[in-house]
Amino acid sequence: MKQQTIIITGASSGIGKEVARYFLENGDNVVINSTTAQKLEQVYQELGAGANLAMVVGDISHKETGEELVRIAITRFGSVDVLVNNAGIFETRPFLEVDEAYLDRFLTTNLKGTFFTTQAVIPAMLQQRGGVVINIGTPLVNKAFGGVPITAPMSSKGAIHALTVQLAAEFGRHNIRVNTVAPGTIRTPMHGDNADQTAGLHLVNRVGEVKDVAEMVLAVAKSNFINGAIINVDGGLAAGHNLN
Repeated sequence: MKQQTIIITGASSGIGKEVARYFLENGDNVVINSTTAQKLEQVYQELGAGANLAMVVGDISHKETGEELVRIAITRFGSVDVLVNNAGIFETRPFLEVDEAYLDRFLTTNLKGTFFTTQAVIPAMLQQRGGVVINIGTPLVNKAFGGVPITAPMSSKGAIHALTVQLAAEFGRHNIRVNTVAPGTIRTPMHGDNADQTAGLHLVNRVGEVKDVAEMVLAVAKSNFINGAIINVDGGLAAGHNLN
């Protein structure tokens, strides 16, 4: 299997960092991104700072960041084969307390970030006659919990799921495949020390680990026939819950 060049947004911690590690261990070239320069530099060093790793600091809601990611990928490694739109934020706030500024935070980071970074990458993939875009979504788009007030982040994540399917339809004939990997609760810094409190929401009665998501992202990236799919990596959360 040929060496690929992978762009990963939100790679300074959690899922993004582990995805970067998996691709590097697979022998691929990786370009990592984050808005936080210091954290990104730390991860760059932690991942070995090797010849097959590059970093770009920038806000992915600005299209110029995506354009710089593409420029670095092509300049350093000659291609852009896979984009992993991992950067995102998640919080809870009751619907009636959501104001415009709060909603805009999620639409800007989650939706616009995914939208414009993909828009920056697609022309290079068209020129190469192939590529893969993997968005990070959530099964909670279709699995609501009354006690978890997450209308703002779910509005943005639902849009990403819809964007996935539409892009898959528009660009599939160009050998560009677009899919979403939708994790359940994953043990990441975002959840702090509270991740295990949601174990029972998953049929396996535990939360996931970052490697669980990284394994699926790698598999989708290497596949030639997965397109327009929403793939739950959620321990059965979307199917039901463990009430024991």
